Amino acid sequence: MRIGVYQVYPVETGRFALDGGAMFGVVPKPLWEKTNPPDEKNRIALAARALLLRGGGRTVLVDTGNGGKLNEKLRSIYRIEEGSSALVASLARLGVTPEGVTDVILTHLHFDHAGGATTLLNGEAVPTFPHARYYVQAEHWRAAQVPTERDRASFFQDDFLPLQRGGVLEFTEGEGEVLPGITVRLVNGHTSALQCPVISDGRATLFYCADLVPTSSHVPLPWIMAYDLRPLVTLEEKRRLLTQAADEGWIMFFEHDPAVAAARLRRTDKGIVLGSPVQIE
Repeated sequence: MRIGVYQVYPVETGRFALDGGAMFGVVPKPLWEKTNPPDEKNRIALAARALLLRGGGRTVLVDTGNGGKLNEKLRSIYRIEEGSSALVASLARLGVTPEGVTDVILTHLHFDHAGGATTLLNGEAVPTFPHARYYVQAEHWRAAQVPTERDRASFFQDDFLPLQRGGVLEFTEGEGEVLPGITVRLVNGHTSALQCPVISDGRATLFYCADLVPTSSHVPLPWIMAYDLRPLVTLEEKRRLLTQAADEGWIMFFEHDPAVAAARLRRTDKGIVLGSPVQIE
């Protein structure tokens, strides 16, 4: 798929699993398990799907998955499965090397989004993409330095502090254009100052949902993760952005859906619902 100057590709970085109850908050299990069957530990399968944009002299990556730095205990807890879908291997199949990436937009710094931003070299975490600029919201960066007891387990400093030490970090401030043809919209329900990239050329618009709508099952407004710091804020953010997306025919890119990478939304008498899947490869 092409949007403006960019050719757009989904990038599989591996699968993992999180507790189904935590992923769906107040939604009863008999409802969410219909589309997201849990394993024996009540975990549901999730993708860690990045987005690659190539064009205009740039190779832009949005989010980086879990990465390969987690220890065996955490890999077991989160049922990390990389294999041939590891980030660097998936990029290689698209003809992209780590040195060829020019820009990395991190929606936020939770480990399942920023883990692949760094890699271990001689036992030290260093930027995976040495020639890229990494874009992080300044407000979110500050929050990640002093996380609350509630979300502390989601931040691993080796995922992002090496970016600052390596001089590759670029702070963004609020909504607006980050790169040509790429703007960001801010949401604060899941975590402070999460930036959702929007790629648009005036005819087609792709919205990278990140954790505002982690899977296609989360399209209904009340289907909100228990992980969100401010669920009522998430509710209003979903109402505003999903209404605009449905009205304007945006393509919604789902980072964590194991089966549906992208789809449009549509209005019904029962509210906004998932529409037709969109093939973006």
